[in-house]
Amino acid sequence: MTSLLKTEASPYKEIDSEMDKSTDVVWHLASVSHQDRVAANGHQGAVLWFTGLSGSGKSTVANAVDKMLHDLGAKTYVLDGDNVRHGLNGDLGFSDSDRIENIRRIGEVAKLFVDAGLLVSTAFISPFAADRELVRGLLGDKSFIEVFVDTPLEVCEQRDPKGLYKKARAGEIKHFTGIDSAYDVPVSPEIHVQTANQDVQQCAMQVVDYLRANGLMS
Repeated sequence: MTSLLKTEASPYKEIDSEMDKSTDVVWHLASVSHQDRVAANGHQGAVLWFTGLSGSGKSTVANAVDKMLHDLGAKTYVLDGDNVRHGLNGDLGFSDSDRIENIRRIGEVAKLFVDAGLLVSTAFISPFAADRELVRGLLGDKSFIEVFVDTPLEVCEQRDPKGLYKKARAGEIKHFTGIDSAYDVPVSPEIHVQTANQDVQQCAMQVVDYLRANGLMS
């Protein structure tokens, strides 16, 4: 595993089997099944998990893919990192432990979208490989499609659309991925796009072509 930076102490919580799980809850079977929803939508549900550095183009490409799929009649949704932190994850910061919890929650939400038969794109830095593998484990290989938006750090810094790199370099932002917090580069993503060498539409079409080639939509 390649990482831009390494962290020493593990921020992962030790789970004590049943002690940390909710009690007195029973799974309620829905009247409309997953397969019913897939049939109604006309395609399988899956998560397109866009990962990459801040400024790499994750949200831009994810939204371009979403527009293409929507225009093709697919049932879709985009879960964007910044947008989710306005609500569901508004109580989380950017420490390693909060980043882990951020992705854990998104993984569970994404699983619900897949159960509904949607093609959901998630645009999160999701810097730790262990977290991405956790979500893959929740969804299964067929429903989890890792999209590595591979953009060199220097290009991301040049873009710096939100001015965050400038603040991080000045010490105004701590725990910034690629500067003073690790990013584990994906080893074998299903889709590998390079926004420094391709335009947005080319990157988006690469993702849509993958879905077609793998039978996730016609």
